[in-house]
Amino acid sequence: MEDKTAIVTGAGRGIGAATALLAADHGYGVCVNYLHNEAAADDVVRKIRERGGRAIAVGADVSVEADVIDMFETSDKELGVLSALVNNAGILAPQMRVDAMNAGRIDRIMRTNVTGCFICARQAVKRMSSAYGGKGGAIVNVSSMASKLGSPGEYVDYAASKAAVDALTIGLAGEVAAEGIRVNAVRPGIIYTDIHASGGEPGRVDRVKAGVPMQRGGHPEEVAEAIIWLLSGAASYSTGCFIDVSGGR
Repeated sequence: MEDKTAIVTGAGRGIGAATALLAADHGYGVCVNYLHNEAAADDVVRKIRERGGRAIAVGADVSVEADVIDMFETSDKELGVLSALVNNAGILAPQMRVDAMNAGRIDRIMRTNVTGCFICARQAVKRMSSAYGGKGGAIVNVSSMASKLGSPGEYVDYAASKAAVDALTIGLAGEVAAEGIRVNAVRPGIIYTDIHASGGEPGRVDRVKAGVPMQRGGHPEEVAEAIIWLLSGAASYSTGCFIDVSGGR
């Protein structure tokens, strides 16, 4: 069987780490991207290799175009032909209303969550598309239920960035469907990850979980399962689609 390769951005923790581990279990060689926490990414790589899989850790800031280009080239050299991209890297800032936000904060959110997603997708298309001599592949963008709910009083800028990811998913899916590439997205709801600490409330999941129909927060592994399904041949006739992994919220 031909080797499969996946790049998972923001894969040192949370949903990205769970996805990288599950992708390796499904036969992918995995490029584990990280920004600052090299030790966490190395730990994910170690776990994959202990299971008999192939993985490398590559530091890159997805908001920096040159970093993204270098990351894809490193993956090409060390893991082989790219067949899957998971656009997972994302940031948020401390909770506040829109009337308290400055342009610097908004720009940081958009550069990582939107521009980074676009540039990674561009590099993937150039490798996968039949128009470039590629053999096809799949892209999964990690959006958020915030794109539908708006996150009022907390982080409307983050929600807006994820709404842009939704639009990218639909538009890019239409552009490359005839070139052998499927583009889909997952929209996680309230998930137990470290990102909530970045918003200033590490315990946010437990505070809001009573408002979830299933009465609990989700786990990164539950989101990873949806991502891997969308990457797989089982989803071969699905593109431009969304799976809400949100407990009914």
